[in-house]
Amino acid sequence: MTSRGSRTLRALAVALGVVLLSACTGLPTTGDVQPGLALGASPQDPDFLPLASGPVDGAGPAAIVEGFMEAAITPADNWDTARGFLTPELATTWRPNTGVSIDASAATRSFSSTLGEGVEAEDGDTADVRVRFDQVASVDGTGAYAEELSASNSAFVVTFRDGQWRISEAPDGVVIDESRFSRVYDDYALQYYDQTWERLVPDVRWYPRRATIATTITQSLIGGAPSPWLDPAVQSAFPPGVQLARDAVPIDADQVADVALSRAALGLDPTTLARMRTQLQATLVEAGLQISQVRFSVDGRALDAGVVELIDQPMDAGSLVLKQGEFGTVVGSEVTPIPGVTEEILALPQQILSIDVAVDDSHAAVQLADGHVYLVGDGRLDELDPRAGLVRPSMDPLDFTWSVPGGAPSGLQAIGSDVVAHPVAGAWPEASQVSAIRVSADGARVAAVVVVGGERWLVISAVVRDDAGVPMELGETERLTQLDGPVTGLVWLGADRLGLLADDEGRVVVTQIVGGSGSSEAAPTGAVSIAGSRAAAGVRVLGAEGAVFARSGSAWSESTVGVIVLATRAGR
Repeated sequence: MTSRGSRTLRALAVALGVVLLSACTGLPTTGDVQPGLALGASPQDPDFLPLASGPVDGAGPAAIVEGFMEAAITPADNWDTARGFLTPELATTWRPNTGVSIDASAATRSFSSTLGEGVEAEDGDTADVRVRFDQVASVDGTGAYAEELSASNSAFVVTFRDGQWRISEAPDGVVIDESRFSRVYDDYALQYYDQTWERLVPDVRWYPRRATIATTITQSLIGGAPSPWLDPAVQSAFPPGVQLARDAVPIDADQVADVALSRAALGLDPTTLARMRTQLQATLVEAGLQISQVRFSVDGRALDAGVVELIDQPMDAGSLVLKQGEFGTVVGSEVTPIPGVTEEILALPQQILSIDVAVDDSHAAVQLADGHVYLVGDGRLDELDPRAGLVRPSMDPLDFTWSVPGGAPSGLQAIGSDVVAHPVAGAWPEASQVSAIRVSADGARVAAVVVVGGERWLVISAVVRDDAGVPMELGETERLTQLDGPVTGLVWLGADRLGLLADDEGRVVVTQIVGGSGSSEAAPTGAVSIAGSRAAAGVRVLGAEGAVFARSGSAWSESTVGVIVLATRAGR
C-alpha cells in the first residue's frame, strides 16, 4: 500500500524536456521503461520494480510454465520477458492486460505435467501442464480490484521445438503473488463528479507502475466508465463522443499536459470543457504526477477550457473530544469550544455515547445513553430517531443524519435538520445485521459493516439522491473484505480509505482501500473507539483510560488525556 504523500514526494524528481507517454487499451501494455523519473512518469521509479529472468536452456515443461508465471512481475515492454517463454505464434496473440489473478504465495503453486520422468522429447511433442494456486483477489481489464478467495487452476500446453520447450497455449492475463502485487501495481483514483457537479468522488483502479501511467490514467478516464457499483451516484464530464485523438500525452517542461481530443470536442460548451479539464487535472494530480495543468487541443490548436469551483474539504484542526466540562477541538494542550455546539453538549442530561459534528460545525448528531439519536446545536435538542438498538449515527455533507437499527438493516433512514426522516431504499438486502455505518465526505458513498449468511463483511454502496439532495436509495452492495471479528468503530481516512477498530485475535486497526487491499496493525492497549482525520496522522484511537493516541512513525503516540468521548466529524 502506497501513501499519496509518498507518491507526491517521489514525483518531485522531474526531468526536463518533453516526454511522450504511450497509451494502452485496458491495463497498460506498451512503452519502454525509462531510466529515472521523467515528467509525467509513474511516481514509482520503474528501476525499482522486481525483475524476472527469461527461460533457461533445456528447462522442462513445468519449469517453463513456472518461469512464465514468475515473469508476470516484470511488465516492462508489454511483458516482453514473459513472452520469451511462449512460441512465436502465441507471443503475438497473448493478452496479459485482460486481468490479474492474485494468489497467496508463489511458493504454494503446484505444477503437474503429463511428460514422464526421463522421457526424451522430439520436435512437435507436447505436454500438458496444470497449475494450482490459491487465489485471494483479482484485477479485471479496467483495473478494478476485488477480493476473491478460491482455489484456482490454469492449464497450459507446452510444445518442444528447436530443442526447447515453449508454451503454445496459455490463458490470457497474469498471476502475481500477494506479497509482490503492490510492488508491481499501484492504486490510482479516477475522479468522477457527484450528482451536483460540486464534488469529486474517487474510483480506485490498479495499473502497473511504469512510465506510461499518465497516459494510462487519461485514457481510462476519457474512454472508460465508473465501476458498476459506484455508477448510480456519479457522472463524468466527458461526453461519449469525445475521445483521445492520439495515443500519447506530451507533457512539457512547464508540466502542462497536452491532451489531444477528437473533433467532437469543438462543439462543447464552456461549462462542459471546464468540468472535463477539472476532472482530468484532479485525477492526474491525485495520482502523484507533477502536472501543473491540463491543456486540451484539437488538430493541434488549444481549446479555451477553464476550471470549475468545487466544494473543498477543510483540513482538521485537531481531535474532537469530550472531557469533563469541555468539548471541542484539541489544539496543543487546549480544548477550543465550538460555538453553538459545545454549550448544548455539555448541558445534555444523559451520558453521551457518540458525537458526530456537522461539516460546518453548526450542530452535531449525538447518541445518548438511552440509545436514541439526537440533533444538538443553536440552543436546540431534537430527537431524530427513537428506535431501539440503533448503531452510531453518521452525518453527511448535505446535513442529513443517517441512522439504522442494528438488527434491521432495511430500516435505514436519513433524517434532515428539519427532523423529517427519509427512508433509504435498497439498504443491504441480504444482510441480517448491521453494526456500523459511515457516509463519505462527498456524500456519494456509504460504508457499512454487515452480517450476510453468518459472515461479517465491510461493504460499500453508492448513495442515490433526488434533485434536492435527499438520499433516496442505495446502489448495489459491493463487498470490500471479510472480517474475522466484531467491529467497534468505522471511519473514513481520506477519500478512498476506511479505518476500522476491530477484533481479530486482539484489538486491531484495519486500513482498507475502497477498491483495493487492506492491512492491519495492533491497536493501542484498551482501545475503545476510533476517529478519522484528513491530517497526516490519519487515525486517532481512544483508550479505555481516556488517552487519545495518534500515529507517530511506526508507533502510537499519546496526544491528549482525560477524554470521555472521542468525537468524529461528518465524512471522516
